[in-house]
Amino acid sequence: MMTANEIRDSFKKFFESKGHAIVSSAPMVVKDDPTLMFTNAGMNQWKDIILGTCEPEPRRRANSQKCLRVSGKHNDLEEVGHDTYHHTMFEMLGNWSFGDYFKEGAIDMAWEYLVDVLHLNPNDLYVTVFEGSPEENIPRDDEAAQFWAKHVPADHIINGSKHDNFWEMGDTGPCGPCSEIHLDSRTDKEKEKISGRELVNKDNPQVIEIWNLVFMQFNRKSDGSLEKLAMNVIDTGMGFERLVRALQGKRSNYDTDVFQPMIKEIERLTGLQYEGEALSVEGLALSDKEGTLSVERLALSDKGGALSKESNVNETNNAQPSTLNPQPSTLSSQQETNVAMRVIADHIRAVSFSIADGQLPGNAKAGYVIRRILRRAVRYAYTFLGQKEAFLFKLVPMLVHEMGDAYPELKAQRELITRVIKEEEDSFLRTLDKGISMLNNAMDEMRAAGKKELDGAQAFKLFDTYGFPLDLTELICRENGFSVDEKRFDEEMQKQKERARNAAAVENGDWITVGNTDGKVAEETTFGEQHFVGYDYTEHECHIIRYRKVTQKKNTFYELVLDYTPFYGEMGGQVGDQGVLVSEEETVEIIDTKRENNQSVHIVKELPKNMEASFMACVDTDKREACAANHSATHLLDYALKQVLGSHVEQKGSFVSPDTLRFDFSHFQKTTDEELRMVERMINDMIRQNISLEEFRETPIEEARKMGAVALFGEKYGDKVRVVKFGPSVEFCGGIHARATGSIGMFKIMSEASVAAGIRRIEAKTGRECEELMYNLEDAIRALKAMFNNAKDLEGTVQKYISEHDELKKQVEKFTAEAIERLKEKLLANPRIINGVKVYTSVLPIKPEQAKDLVFKVRAAEPEQSLCVVGSVFDNRPMLNVIISEDLVKEQGMNAGQLVREAAKLIQGGGGGQPHFASAGGKNPDGISAAVDKVIELANL
Repeated sequence: MMTANEIRDSFKKFFESKGHAIVSSAPMVVKDDPTLMFTNAGMNQWKDIILGTCEPEPRRRANSQKCLRVSGKHNDLEEVGHDTYHHTMFEMLGNWSFGDYFKEGAIDMAWEYLVDVLHLNPNDLYVTVFEGSPEENIPRDDEAAQFWAKHVPADHIINGSKHDNFWEMGDTGPCGPCSEIHLDSRTDKEKEKISGRELVNKDNPQVIEIWNLVFMQFNRKSDGSLEKLAMNVIDTGMGFERLVRALQGKRSNYDTDVFQPMIKEIERLTGLQYEGEALSVEGLALSDKEGTLSVERLALSDKGGALSKESNVNETNNAQPSTLNPQPSTLSSQQETNVAMRVIADHIRAVSFSIADGQLPGNAKAGYVIRRILRRAVRYAYTFLGQKEAFLFKLVPMLVHEMGDAYPELKAQRELITRVIKEEEDSFLRTLDKGISMLNNAMDEMRAAGKKELDGAQAFKLFDTYGFPLDLTELICRENGFSVDEKRFDEEMQKQKERARNAAAVENGDWITVGNTDGKVAEETTFGEQHFVGYDYTEHECHIIRYRKVTQKKNTFYELVLDYTPFYGEMGGQVGDQGVLVSEEETVEIIDTKRENNQSVHIVKELPKNMEASFMACVDTDKREACAANHSATHLLDYALKQVLGSHVEQKGSFVSPDTLRFDFSHFQKTTDEELRMVERMINDMIRQNISLEEFRETPIEEARKMGAVALFGEKYGDKVRVVKFGPSVEFCGGIHARATGSIGMFKIMSEASVAAGIRRIEAKTGRECEELMYNLEDAIRALKAMFNNAKDLEGTVQKYISEHDELKKQVEKFTAEAIERLKEKLLANPRIINGVKVYTSVLPIKPEQAKDLVFKVRAAEPEQSLCVVGSVFDNRPMLNVIISEDLVKEQGMNAGQLVREAAKLIQGGGGGQPHFASAGGKNPDGISAAVDKVIELANL
């Protein structure tokens, strides 16, 4: 039986023998592409070729690509853990042809590999072809059917609908018919009962698609119409995990050697047993209609909000993930354990690979998705495996052991992955504890009010504000005899999603080629060649070759593509250039420049009056030079940090603008002031040396590595790269840089802090910004001296005043403590006795923290059968404090939180707390005495 590693190698060797270049997997996290957050298919890294903005050589390629699918069109997250074959992170085996072979070649090679190399039984294979679409005037794919007829009988060729057999990149863009290969892995006895043909695309866990051959031959325009692509493209994708399952004769992907080592490690760590046979489809509720819980209820964010908090134009990333979670009422304890272990075994891969590729969990965009996946795994471990403390991070060593050879980035980033996951787990477990405490208070209130259902708006607040998942809310409520208003929760969730959709909505028009006087889109979808001259020029003559209209948040702007451009498009952390286009007739302001599909796209508010005019493209040189200085400074900073802190330092992100620079790097402890001073000195020394820029363009990547150039984990590099060198600092980089370090002027670190486990962030200034900083400091020192009568020893004078202040503060605290003690004694001396309960009340002109201290001192002196209510007014702000002895809470059901909430209305305020202590602030000091009396009335002694 072939191992997973052997199967992966056999695929590469087969297609290498067919003339394909075997290429490395692109990072799973996509950078510098506004339409995608994650690589969700093998073709993502070839978008530039497919769109015609990049050379297609070599025309035959193959690889095994790391992919992540969690939302939108390719939403597999809802199935993960419940069935046998869906995953978040998976490997996609693929082969591509760019204008080389087409349908016949792709079909013949796929068949040869499956049958002749892997020795799959041809009788178990079924294929689908596109049945056609009369509405769009697209005929059946008879070509594909004809080529398949060479290999399989007619009853194994099945017509497929547009939904299953017409592949589209998105709402617009390249598309075409596809042909899926399905494998029937049932037993002979099962096959006798019903033909595999009848189960294709019917969600049967044993009759599954293993390979999809996409024949890209059309381009979808924004009006929905189709046009022919200038170059036919073959794009195939075969799920590696599903293929391994078939070849190893397993009924579940999780029973293969891809997942079994991880599942066995989970068993070892939890002491629980996994049953290898996955749940049948019939035994699970796999849709929201069945009453299962969706990921929106498991939203697991610190701040709530929609999945994508910024604009994402690709459906894959613009939709909310939808996760189905097990219903405790429908699954047995063992089934819950099985599902939880599968979820964790899958999710630990997705999270670890994302971190290795440079994407940390966060609150926005890709980071938000990774945080949700991680927290979903924590939830399953917490609820079904009894793991109340951080647990997932312990699985990282096993993952590295199993996959580190195939993917070296896992080995290199092992410590970082472990620390980040551990910190995220600890954070979310604290969130769960906080949510449980709040839910307990809500249930106390419901008991007192005789209610049996938790308001869905309260459940949504728990979820949205504190990240507390609905399914856990429902479970806890059910255990305490309450239900949850799911309908109201869903309404609140829908409102939030609608707000997010409105904020992120983007409408892109079709690209219009300049010169088409009738305004039609060019017949060929290849975009034409653009020449970037920005490394050498800040001004250059140009023509507009195409444009499109873009609408976002009710704002309209236009995107222009120039034949020659000195404008740098935002990429690699460096912001895009600004400037103007100047013709004999007009001047058009360029407000930003983006990088899209390997070309610079220039953003303007209004189109030029004469689109066919000759323009001079002029970059704003002041901003460009400031940006270049900051970018070069980040290279010097990277070098200096490695020298001072150690070779373990790696860049994890950066932001470069004309005003500032930000640099994230791996380091596992706070950087000391002395270390930061050493870094600053080293960088400023290199600036004074005025080291000239050495630039090596179009350098073969292996030659660049031999030069010692630093590459970034998570970045995608081509066969040829640009190398930027300032003396000992040598890096791969495509950005704009200073001509020599002297033009940076000066370097000053403004702050250093942690942004995630094992990740530190430095923010710094250079050049004129440093000069302004020095002037501001000089002004501040001058003003400070004036405050102290221009004292010669300013530091000593300030220190003297601070010491005197500290001494006075101690005396005030002493007098205050003595005063509170006297107030306590006065209160204790005059209790009201009501039905055996000692009641202490007072209204005092003291600070809120003093009033709180006072009521706790009273209860400490009278711990039984006592109720103390103190109202205070300070700076015209009223405050109400209520404390109740524990015996009254337990025996009589008194609840300070409920008493305070009602009484606080009299001071136009609100508050709450625990049954034994609560407080409330307000706006009406005149009502404080009445509020104190109201508490006693409500206590109903």
